[in-house]
Amino acid sequence: MKRLLVIKLGALGDMVLATGAFQAIRGHHAGDHLVLLTTRAYGGLARASGYFDDVWIDRRPPPWRFWDWLALGRRLRRGGFDRVYDLQHSTRSHMYFRLFGAARPEWSGVAPGCSHPHANPDRDAMHTVEREAEQLAMAGIAATPPPDLSWLTGDISAFGLPARYALLVPGGSAHRPEKRWNGYAAAATALAARGLCPVLIGAAPEHAVLAAIAAACPQAIDLCGQTDFAAIAACARGAAAAVGNDTGPMHIIATAGCPSLVLFSAASRPALTAPRGPRVTILQRDSLADLEVDEVMAGLTLRD
Repeated sequence: MKRLLVIKLGALGDMVLATGAFQAIRGHHAGDHLVLLTTRAYGGLARASGYFDDVWIDRRPPPWRFWDWLALGRRLRRGGFDRVYDLQHSTRSHMYFRLFGAARPEWSGVAPGCSHPHANPDRDAMHTVEREAEQLAMAGIAATPPPDLSWLTGDISAFGLPARYALLVPGGSAHRPEKRWNGYAAAATALAARGLCPVLIGAAPEHAVLAAIAAACPQAIDLCGQTDFAAIAACARGAAAAVGNDTGPMHIIATAGCPSLVLFSAASRPALTAPRGPRVTILQRDSLADLEVDEVMAGLTLRD
């Protein structure tokens, strides 16, 4: 039995997009011991997937905490890995390559000197899904399926959702306001007029944003801070549609099969990072301030 390590530290959208690669690696190494190195936020998600025999949590030590780097290096070397699939391909994961020292395992990635390089100089111009599939093909894994979250299920009965509802995801990175559209209150009102209950999805830091939308549209259901990854997927499977910014939960929603309209500004490159799913529509403007609610409603596709 071989021991394999997969490195994928995040963020949420990247983790969802990598689920096809995870499945491909698991299938190719069906009889081997597969370990994922990821961050704490995604440990539970990785365990629930069933793709990995073990999940290690990376504390991502800063450069000056040399004792943590020494400890991480010892753990990696003691792991006895025969091969590493580096799906993070970052400066940090290149450092992990060096931590193995002279007795490095086989390594699929882009770290200088690795045994199985992703030898495509245009790889950074590829969407994450195709880039990872090509990387794995060059390492001997011929076929990579699309992202899949069929295994991610949650109980949402306590939410009391109506038969017809649409998800709104108005949040996003707090330090990237240019990636947020400010028209969700109007969108919620428009959805309610169509007989669709707006259901608001967001984390606790987005409480004020979601509360303002709920105040403007009393028919809305505010689930701020109540939905873990599994609950988001379950909500998506029952929703008629979803509208959201370029943010992690929209990757779960789209991959779970919900008809999804994802809003992008010039700050993002959907050709490289857009959510994948059976019914995903991208609407992009240089500035989301120029996006009118009528355009969003016109771009929305509803589940039959």
